Amino acid sequence: MLEKLGNAIKKATDKIANAIFLNKEELDEIVRELQRALIEADVNIFLVKELSEKIRKEGLDERIKGIEKKEHLIKLLHDELTSILGEYSPLKLNSRRNVIILLGLYGSGKTTTIAKLGNYYAKRGFKVALVGLDVYRPAASEQLKQLAEKNKLNYFIDIKEKNPVKILREYEKKLEDYNLILIDTAGRHTLDEDLIKEIKNIEKEAKPTESILVIPADIGQSAKNQSKQFKEAVNISGVIVTRMDSTAKAGGALTACAETKSPIYFITNGEKINDIEEFNPSSFLSRLLGLGDLDSLIQKINLITDEQKQKKIQKNIEEGKLRLEDVIEQVKSMNEIGGLSKIKSLIPGFSDIDKKISNDLIENQQEKIKRWEHIIKSMTEEEKENPEIIEKQNSRLQRIAKGSGTTTSEVRALLKQYKLLNEVIKSGVNSNNFSGMMSQKQMMKFAKKFGKKLKF
Repeated sequence: MLEKLGNAIKKATDKIANAIFLNKEELDEIVRELQRALIEADVNIFLVKELSEKIRKEGLDERIKGIEKKEHLIKLLHDELTSILGEYSPLKLNSRRNVIILLGLYGSGKTTTIAKLGNYYAKRGFKVALVGLDVYRPAASEQLKQLAEKNKLNYFIDIKEKNPVKILREYEKKLEDYNLILIDTAGRHTLDEDLIKEIKNIEKEAKPTESILVIPADIGQSAKNQSKQFKEAVNISGVIVTRMDSTAKAGGALTACAETKSPIYFITNGEKINDIEEFNPSSFLSRLLGLGDLDSLIQKINLITDEQKQKKIQKNIEEGKLRLEDVIEQVKSMNEIGGLSKIKSLIPGFSDIDKKISNDLIENQQEKIKRWEHIIKSMTEEEKENPEIIEKQNSRLQRIAKGSGTTTSEVRALLKQYKLLNEVIKSGVNSNNFSGMMSQKQMMKFAKKFGKKLKF
């Protein structure tokens, strides 16, 4: 995510910090590199110019001396970049009743976002209902239904009815049982009069507590006009920016929304149900600079963690009885978060380690997990409890490989992962998916162990 921009900002702060004397030539070079990176990330050129002028002005201010000037410049750079990303404005819900309407043009990703948002809040204890009011796009209702069923979310859809207000009235009584109602609406190619009229009719009936605009990051600076138009027409209360993982224009979309004073509540950065996170400009910038974002990591862990399973695994670990099934659960959890490719930016110091890992180590994870599960199903209870005995007898290896439709090499690979995980645990790293607090040293140890040896 915006990796090139992050590297450029980090390079600029390093140059400032390492400069013995920060002269005009060095300052100009730093500013030029920043300008190039910000423009490539599609940040508005006027914002880039404003930032450049501030850095030049402060950098050449003779009243600030020595180390103080360096610290002052680095802080200025951090503060200015944070300010152009907008203020931290989390979506605030009450415990009684919340009605949220998601709005947006065609292709913005409203339907997948509504499922992600529903899952996000269901994991936080809300009783969530998804309501499908996109009566024009034929696949919309089916897509919402599939996403809801796959992720065990309650949904209300009427495929035959073509009037969104009538659908709301149809389910009015049933929706009273829910304290978070998420409404998916239809899109258009443009914000025309018909769409505005339809949105206003839905709002009149639903009485929403929030009307959120969904904007794809790949539209870049055009997000400014879209956000402004929706705000003037239907008074949106906030924005969700989707597809942050697939574009170089994300900087443009984020800063454009901030310019219109539309708070960005969430960003999405992948296709999986858990690829959604609260947008905090300071944390986002921290990640760009390679400083990690442990708060977001813990949020992601809480989204995918099955508490009962994790308690059982923790108990097994404490009693020194780690089972092969526990290895599968841990790798599954890592995969759900997004594997090494997503985790690397969230842990301080992890991004540099991950650069040394070839991409093929983080591909085909689902297939590998399935094969490992088949292998374990082909084992006896004794072999699951004491995997060490398998390698001692070739007949066991061959029997398990044949029964699972795999090879003896794959069985050995699973046993190797089991040994490595045990090694990490014995070294004192909390194995409960980072949910306990780890020291910086432990994090680095975990990253090195898993990054270089554990092939997910």
